Amino acid sequence: MNAVLVSVFSMLLLSLARINVVISLITASLLGGVIGGLSIEQTVSSFNGGLGGGAQIALSYALLGAFAVAISKSGIPHMLAQCIATLLGQSGSARRIGQIRYGLIGVIMLVSVSSQNLIPIHIAFIPLLIPPLLFVMSRLRMDRRLVACVLTFGLVTPYMLLPVGFGSIFLNDILLANISKSGLDVSGIDPFRAMLIPALGMITGLLIAVFISYRGKRDYDEALIARVESRTVSYCGRTLLVALGAILGAFVVQLWTDSMILGGLIGFLIFSLSGVLKWSEGDDAFTEGMKMLAMVGFIMIAASGFAQVLRDTGHIASLVSASADLVGDNRGLAALAMLLVGLVITLGIGSSFSTIPIIAAIYVPLAMELGFSAMAIVALVGTAAALGDAGSPASDSTLGPTAGLNVDGQHNHIWDTVVPTFLHYNLPLLLFGWAAASIL
Repeated sequence: MNAVLVSVFSMLLLSLARINVVISLITASLLGGVIGGLSIEQTVSSFNGGLGGGAQIALSYALLGAFAVAISKSGIPHMLAQCIATLLGQSGSARRIGQIRYGLIGVIMLVSVSSQNLIPIHIAFIPLLIPPLLFVMSRLRMDRRLVACVLTFGLVTPYMLLPVGFGSIFLNDILLANISKSGLDVSGIDPFRAMLIPALGMITGLLIAVFISYRGKRDYDEALIARVESRTVSYCGRTLLVALGAILGAFVVQLWTDSMILGGLIGFLIFSLSGVLKWSEGDDAFTEGMKMLAMVGFIMIAASGFAQVLRDTGHIASLVSASADLVGDNRGLAALAMLLVGLVITLGIGSSFSTIPIIAAIYVPLAMELGFSAMAIVALVGTAAALGDAGSPASDSTLGPTAGLNVDGQHNHIWDTVVPTFLHYNLPLLLFGWAAASIL
């Protein structure tokens, strides 16, 4: 019995049963460790040893949450919400309302995509942009599951396709580097071309979510929204300029130091020193921001411990090896097995970036032996790693959307974010990834 399969599926089943994700991760860690041959003491020690790997990410999100609260006090998100609300109030026709609805979806998608490449702040924009828009979404009767799918698309697709920002790290520093280390010459390989067909699977899933699955209307309790977003935020030209300066400063520092922690800190300090955020409000804003992303941080810490237990059992390597032995010389079956194993590993670990080093060492020599082209191998390994990022309860690509959409308690992380993104992105990605391996 493979400990990875048992623990990952246990974690998913517990999460689907509405057990808290942190509790699900800890329980699945204990189960996986024992099945993997570790004692309870060894499992706990392994889990505790892995917690530090998520601490930096958790602290980064806490500081970015505080920065997000400071930005919200500048009035930029509320200004956008008021503009949309004004347009909504002036429109009487269903056609005009539809245009506003799809325009809002387009804006959210563009901001989400930009957060990975143009302004690489990852999920930090979500808690500052989405909560002020919840009332407008409610007036439009927009299904929040649709917004979750749009946000996750923007968080995942750019890094697996565009070699800029986080995409440069994923495609060049991790994907091509690990494939090259595993014995394949990747000189002259364009990762954009290799990942284009799999990315079309993500686009297909997005179109299905927007125009078929969630095109209908869904009602939310506006009283709950008003209770959370009851603040009237005043803004003027000066506060907006300070906000833009703080965002630019945080962006430059993050690129210069490669640290989201310092970037968030500098942005928060600019707001405090400028007077837009009063010194007396600094403590409250910092605490509010940490609360906003606290659950994301705790889940990421627990997921890091869970991943360490899986690694220490040694069953990840045996799962990859067993799948390689199972397929024999059947190229089509081999491609499908690689993708499915990548899906399981990423669902458990919650990070496609961490999955590549695990699978590349075995899958690259196997794919070379079966006669896959270099381009097909890049597409296979890249897709196998990206699979599961959308749809994992422990992935920041699902935790981020939930952090913004559930501020009023009306958006369930598992059933309203994880399940919709899993169905709309992993299934098409499996199909298109398999097609890429066959065509390239």
